[in-house]
Amino acid sequence: MSQQEAGERGARIRDARLGLVDEATLRIFIDSVRDYAMLMLDPSGKVVSWNSGAEAIKGYRAEEIIGRHFSQFYPPEALARGLPAQELNVASATGRFEDEGWRVRRDGSQFWANVIITALRDVSGRLIGFAKVTRDLTERRHVEETLRQSEERFRSLVHGIKDYAIFMLDPGGNVATWNEGARRIKGYETEEIVGSHFSLFYPPEMLERGVPDRELRMARLEGSFEDEGWRLRKDGSRFWANVIITAMRDAGGNLTGFSKVTRDLTERRAHEMQLRESEERFRLLVEGVSEYAIVMLDRQGAVSSWNAGAARIQGYEPSEIIGRHFSHFYSAEDVADNKPWQQLHRARIEGRVTDENWRVRKDRTLFWAGTAITSLYDADGNHYGFAQVMQDLTQRRHTQSLADAAQRMQEFIAMLAHELRNPLAPIRNAVELMGRKGLNDPTLEAMRQTIARQSAHLTRLLDDLLDVNRIARGQFVIEMAPVDLSEVLARAIESSRPNIESRGHRLNASSIAPPLWVQGDAVRLTQVFVNILNNAGKYTPNGGEISLRAAVQDGEVVARIRDTGRGIERAELERVFDLFVQLHPTSDAAIGGLGVGLALVRRVVELHAGNVRVVSDGAGKGSEFIVRLPSNAAGSAVRPAVAPPLPESAHRLRVLLVDDNRDAADTLELLVRSMHHEVRAVYDGQSALRLIESFRPQVVLLDIGMPHMNGYEVAKEISRASAEPRPVLVAVTGWGQETDRARAHDVGFRFHFVKPVTEHAMQSMLNEVAATLHDTGRSPA
Repeated sequence: MSQQEAGERGARIRDARLGLVDEATLRIFIDSVRDYAMLMLDPSGKVVSWNSGAEAIKGYRAEEIIGRHFSQFYPPEALARGLPAQELNVASATGRFEDEGWRVRRDGSQFWANVIITALRDVSGRLIGFAKVTRDLTERRHVEETLRQSEERFRSLVHGIKDYAIFMLDPGGNVATWNEGARRIKGYETEEIVGSHFSLFYPPEMLERGVPDRELRMARLEGSFEDEGWRLRKDGSRFWANVIITAMRDAGGNLTGFSKVTRDLTERRAHEMQLRESEERFRLLVEGVSEYAIVMLDRQGAVSSWNAGAARIQGYEPSEIIGRHFSHFYSAEDVADNKPWQQLHRARIEGRVTDENWRVRKDRTLFWAGTAITSLYDADGNHYGFAQVMQDLTQRRHTQSLADAAQRMQEFIAMLAHELRNPLAPIRNAVELMGRKGLNDPTLEAMRQTIARQSAHLTRLLDDLLDVNRIARGQFVIEMAPVDLSEVLARAIESSRPNIESRGHRLNASSIAPPLWVQGDAVRLTQVFVNILNNAGKYTPNGGEISLRAAVQDGEVVARIRDTGRGIERAELERVFDLFVQLHPTSDAAIGGLGVGLALVRRVVELHAGNVRVVSDGAGKGSEFIVRLPSNAAGSAVRPAVAPPLPESAHRLRVLLVDDNRDAADTLELLVRSMHHEVRAVYDGQSALRLIESFRPQVVLLDIGMPHMNGYEVAKEISRASAEPRPVLVAVTGWGQETDRARAHDVGFRFHFVKPVTEHAMQSMLNEVAATLHDTGRSPA
């Protein structure tokens, strides 16, 4: 071919190409598209053409926008990033740019757009402008967001159904393309199915009805067709399919084929069948629930379903209440305040509202109800009513009221103990001081001993009450260490002997085989045996006999306390350990008491990994309490060494006593002075601080609950103001909780005594302080 012929041939081809793009036809095609904004830009980005789709989507008429820069359609944040210029640069460099994002209409509203910008070049390759196609995808994005939100609600239903068969059909219904999802769902390889008619996927009964042709016809007329039904795989098996067929047309409206999307919903259909069966079972279950009132309400609040629990709790039969407004369950005051309608409104806005309040039964009696009202929506998000679940909490409210009363009672007991200890302290101090001085008159001495016994008994009652209070609060603790139980029993006998001897009982404690090592709290174990011995003395007629035996048996230390008292019926043996229990409290032979001692005994023994029980042959035949504790044979190895006695000169201390209760302060001052110490007493914190520098006490006995300046504040000031060596701080207070002891320790108290303080305890503490000062070279002499 000559060069001239080749040139002519190229010209003919170029002319033919130009002939296919008739400008008028193209303009008609572009203007008829209303779902897409199709416009031309000059090389600088200014609008040079505008179609009806652009006007419909963006709101500008052609005369308003042509000549203006296309950045007019971008929101401020996109302009700040230089997005319009960036898009043109990419399109110029690569030929094309595509993006999705927010764009701005003429009225300022934003829409989610799919944007494609294509660079236009002439035959020589010179850039002559850009074609820009924009599609409004706002609705699609909203649907996607709605789908995302609903996906979690229906996760169990659609879990695992993710793959689609996506393929194209030609206008006659023959398969033109085939994807991997189609191969997996239908079983055909690409080469097996392309060119075959799609009716191959339909079962015979559907072919007889002409379903495939009808579906193509509906898609051609309506634009798309959707159906669910049985389809066939290559192997002849059936699956339940969701099918969407969409007609594909070119810009001129000519049918070019169909897109077909098929989803295998066999599993979902099975789920739906199961769900239908489950819903029926759930309906039967709900109707049978008797502990909860489960009620459905329509949008206005009228009852539409009623279960057995609702009938039991509220008294209405279904025929009496269905169709009536649920405000019948509210008191007249609540109805007058519009509470039922307010709760429905809140449930509609917030999704769910809960409440506890009084509700009304059919017979107009009130009950305390816990109620939850939940707003109900269908799959499309349309509100169709409410579910109300109600529980009768009257008994729980009563129980809570009792618990609150118990808490207040525990707080009252702690306060009562503190208030009673304050007057007990000077009584005990005075009695012990009179005992040290000696009374020549036998009658006065007998009266003094009576006061001593009764005040000691009252002190024990207070201690027991507080221990029970601690148990109830979960604050009862023991401090474990090796303990010789024979020494514990000796101290218990010493404490109980006055009570036992006052009734003329004989106490036989010769059958104790020391040492009896256990791991435990010596103070609490002493409390156990004092309570048992006092109990034996109290319930044994005057002149009776009490025996105490203890020995190691089979790896346990076993202590037995037997009396010849009134005995216990077999049916009552376990009850004696219950809190606040006295057997036959209203009988003529009843003996006073709070009924806390033996309950405390059992708790302390169990905290030591032991047990306690009582045996008796019945009324009038006496009782025997048996305490078993794990033996600790290794305890003897850690027996503390006995310290050598101090010289007499080392015992004298300077003691400052601070208490706003003058009787308590004055009697304790006399008691401490009788122990040969130098004592000063003051009645408030300020006076104590003024005396510190001149008196320079080595021990400060300090009350906590003082007005104006409490003991904690005084202790802090003493620690801050005193020169070395600072005095030993000792709390002497009516507050005996563990938290009180911990707080006292935190502010610098070395010892913590609960009023009334026994002479023995005070003497032991002062001796310990004196020994410490002597050992450190700061003898008080």
